[in-house]
Amino acid sequence: MTRVRLVCAEALRSIGANLSTTFASAVSVLIGMFLIGTFIGLGTWLVSWSDDKKRELAVHVFFCTSGSENPACDAEATTKQINAVRVFLESDDRVKEDGIAFINKAQALETLRKRAPELTENLASNPLPVSFDVVPTRGEDTEAIALSVRKARLAGVDTINYGAETSRRILQIARAIQIVSLIAVVILLAASTILIANTIRLSIFARRREIEVMKLVGATNWFVRGPFMLEGLLTGLVGSLTAVILLFLTREVAVPRILQNMREDPDVHALGFPLTAALLIAVGLGIGALGSGLTLRRFLRV
Repeated sequence: MTRVRLVCAEALRSIGANLSTTFASAVSVLIGMFLIGTFIGLGTWLVSWSDDKKRELAVHVFFCTSGSENPACDAEATTKQINAVRVFLESDDRVKEDGIAFINKAQALETLRKRAPELTENLASNPLPVSFDVVPTRGEDTEAIALSVRKARLAGVDTINYGAETSRRILQIARAIQIVSLIAVVILLAASTILIANTIRLSIFARRREIEVMKLVGATNWFVRGPFMLEGLLTGLVGSLTAVILLFLTREVAVPRILQNMREDPDVHALGFPLTAALLIAVGLGIGALGSGLTLRRFLRV
């Protein structure tokens, strides 16, 4: 306990005696953690948004009607044919469980009336076919499911529509968002680590004579390293906590104003703030302690 008290007292004394370098280190941690936190929030929100868009992808299997222009449709699809298609889709592992919805003619007409009311005016009868809306487990499987139904040439099936161009574009955008977000966070984490480590290095370099004197009077490496690592921990803690507070204020004040005109979707959200805060504090503590400990190695060779 005496040694622990001594290390803590030495770390606090060192912080008080070197306020300028300690402040510079804390500001470096603050800037790095704030930028990382911002990119984590933005990146995870964009990934969540892209995943939500992928969940909207579906395969639409339309059945034959009496007025179909498809030569394969010589009559309206029977209940037996419709059930056979359902069994085929249910046997596909790429189709989401309970992801097959049967749309009857009345439901199809109501949907069309909501989307394009001008097309449903003065209709003498309902010309729309019955269909299946098939939701894949993964958005990337949309095209594969559609092609498998098409190749099976199931009786009673008229057309298969999955919005090929739209699906491809959504998947490309989603993939690009995920890759760019990951690269941005990695680059920013590396840049922040280098910035913080260099600031700590300058702080320790300014006190190299103090370290040399301690070594010359017989202090062990860990006795010298302990106060500096504790100082790095405290600096990292102060910087990361300040960054968390600034991020919280930004989230509560600035973000609602920026997103006030956007439609809120409960399925689209960033990584939870408590988890983000815990990650930032852990990274700040780790960088502070490791930066101090590793930088000291070259000055301990006396």
